[in-house]
Amino acid sequence: MQNEQFPNIVRFGGFELDTRTGELTSGGSRIPLQDQPFQILKLLTDRPGEIVTREDIQSQLWPGDTVVEFENAVNAAIKKLRIALGDSAEEPRYVETLRRRGYRLMVPVERPSPPGTESATSVTESAAASNPAVPASSTPRWKVPVLAALTLLVLAGLGYAYVRHATHPAPKLSDRDKIVLADFENKTNDPVFSETLRQGLTVQLDQSPFLSLISEERIQQTLTLMGKPADTALTPSIASEVCQRTGSTVVLEGSIASLGSQYVLWLRAKNCRTGEVIDEEQMPAARKEDVLNTLSRVASSFRSRAGEALATIDKLDTPLAEATTPSLDAWKAYSTGFKVLSSSGSAAAVPLYKRAVEIDPQFAMAYAMLGRLYGDIAESSLSAENTTKAWQLRSHANDRERFFIDASYDMQVTGDLEKARLVCEAWEQTYPRDPNAHGFLSGAIYPALGKYEEALEEAHKMWDLEPDFPVSYNLVALGYVALGRLDEAGHTLDEAAEKHMQMPDLVVDRYQLAFLKGDLPGMEKAVAAATKTPDAQDLVANQESFGAAYSGHLERARSRSSFAVQLAQQGNQQERAALFQSGAAVREAFFGNAAEARRNARSALVLSKGKEVEYGGAFAQGLAGDATAADTIADDLAKRFPDDTSARFYYVPTLRALAALNRHNPAKALESLQINIPYESGEPQSCFFGFFGVMYPVYLRGEAYLALHQGPQAAAEFQKIIAHRGIVVSDPVGALALLQLGRAYRMAGNQAKAKAAYSNFLNLWKDADANMPVLVQARSEYAQLG
Repeated sequence: MQNEQFPNIVRFGGFELDTRTGELTSGGSRIPLQDQPFQILKLLTDRPGEIVTREDIQSQLWPGDTVVEFENAVNAAIKKLRIALGDSAEEPRYVETLRRRGYRLMVPVERPSPPGTESATSVTESAAASNPAVPASSTPRWKVPVLAALTLLVLAGLGYAYVRHATHPAPKLSDRDKIVLADFENKTNDPVFSETLRQGLTVQLDQSPFLSLISEERIQQTLTLMGKPADTALTPSIASEVCQRTGSTVVLEGSIASLGSQYVLWLRAKNCRTGEVIDEEQMPAARKEDVLNTLSRVASSFRSRAGEALATIDKLDTPLAEATTPSLDAWKAYSTGFKVLSSSGSAAAVPLYKRAVEIDPQFAMAYAMLGRLYGDIAESSLSAENTTKAWQLRSHANDRERFFIDASYDMQVTGDLEKARLVCEAWEQTYPRDPNAHGFLSGAIYPALGKYEEALEEAHKMWDLEPDFPVSYNLVALGYVALGRLDEAGHTLDEAAEKHMQMPDLVVDRYQLAFLKGDLPGMEKAVAAATKTPDAQDLVANQESFGAAYSGHLERARSRSSFAVQLAQQGNQQERAALFQSGAAVREAFFGNAAEARRNARSALVLSKGKEVEYGGAFAQGLAGDATAADTIADDLAKRFPDDTSARFYYVPTLRALAALNRHNPAKALESLQINIPYESGEPQSCFFGFFGVMYPVYLRGEAYLALHQGPQAAAEFQKIIAHRGIVVSDPVGALALLQLGRAYRMAGNQAKAKAAYSNFLNLWKDADANMPVLVQARSEYAQLG
């Protein structure tokens, strides 16, 4: 126990500890320290040079815990204490581990004497006289202030001071103030620090639910509006202009310099409108390996000085090396990956994140980013593989990153979108200014659940947070299209074009909107734009194939589909190519070309065994009359993806219904489709890149009612499809629903409505390729109506 004669302030190794408040500082900068690491540090400073056993620690801090619980807790607390001190277990400078015995503080401890008494005493030095195991300092006392002064002079020559400017009052930013982070100035001549420190500081500050950083996408968009390239270096002056143009408040400038084998990190926060310096942080790092931990301490200190509650900092402040990677080289690859992703797209960034995990196989967020990027380019198997690895390593991530990893795992591995929704809702509550949770809900989760109003609402929330982010415009436009609000979708895309925003999805959005409006010049303009947009040309070519097939131009559809497959394969995106091939198989089956449907399905499955590819191939074969193929894949999907929303509520019941219809059991088909009813207007994952699969259960329900000679019920199902053009877009199910509606009305005895429905289909296919089986049959049936 601490002797009552000792004051509350304890000094050791350049640190100062207030044992009453638990506040740890270095060079005037506060270092956040959680309660358990503080209690251990207090025990060590109470007994400097002595061994503090693990039993001592347990009796003081965890008296009721089991041995296993205690061992885990003390290991975690010692690790956090070392991180706060910039120490390491391998080469300790402050806290030494004595195997099977305990821990010992290795540096002298001083306690300032009360006024009127002798000057501060070194407890360690007095202990050394009676304890040979505690070495006295080898440096004469008089030399310590001289050496410190010389060090400060050298650093001053580099433009640094170890002590933060005391003239600046602690800033109190509001939660509405936004921050622009400038590039770190690298004065070390070591390229590993370029890009690395800025990205590292971004990750650390992003843990705060209080601070709000301007995103890379918005910075790049602002640079473009300034007439500068998107990859322009963010010097302090450029960053300040970006800060003003985005209506932000603070620009953060940073740098790193070397002094022999040591380093100094410096950070300054400045009001970009007034030029007032509102905070400065400087901290030393004894070795290159300590730089990331020092950067974490700098970030924590700034969060405190900015006005964030200490309780929040303590709870949401995982050190960088612990949460991401201790390797500067891995962090360098990861940071560069972010820059390439912003400038060149997902496919171009993949090699850099692969390099990061090669250097550090425990780098959770690098695996998570690989999972996300592979998902972006429709490589679902690789996406699931890397996302699973990230999820297994999620203890090596901070709280905000764990939300990203958990949501990604639920979306891309288990496919449980209801669970993903709950994760995203908790994410929103914890980090209300993080746009990613809104993006996941709007772009993937709510559309699959058929909740388009909610999807649009989340898209607008993302837009409010990131008004210059192309994805925001994409999601808002898609929300409007799904709800049939085409003019508002057009205005959204026009605004994106005025801001010179580029991404493949915006080009696809343009094509789909023009298709829905019957705007042929608009479709041609989107096709031309796709040739100039990376990763867009194959997507738009595939859209062209669906657009051509929708009006019966199957030969042109086959040509564009083959081109899309070829482009995807040239880009080494095999699963994407397989999805395009599966979509072609589905079209052929809908239009009665059984042999061609089977050929395309087999070709797709050679390229990939991905879930959506298997479903598309099985659906095409089932529609072409192969009940066994439909049943086999349904069993496989049910076994492999028991929690997957698309598999459980779309793919498996649809394939089982197809098999039942082929076996002339429409009642069984209706029973199989019952589970889909709450999700019937949703978009399964096959829609996202394959552009097929929407409302197929509804279509088969209509087929089942036709087989049961229940015309009115069948008509109601086909009418649902026709009423949702913004969801169906150019999926062939939309065209065939017109024909099936005519058949349903004819069965119900409503000749007038039957003729109108047949007429709508035949007008749509008035220029269709000749001798198509479905067209020949439709004309024959229409003629019989008289």
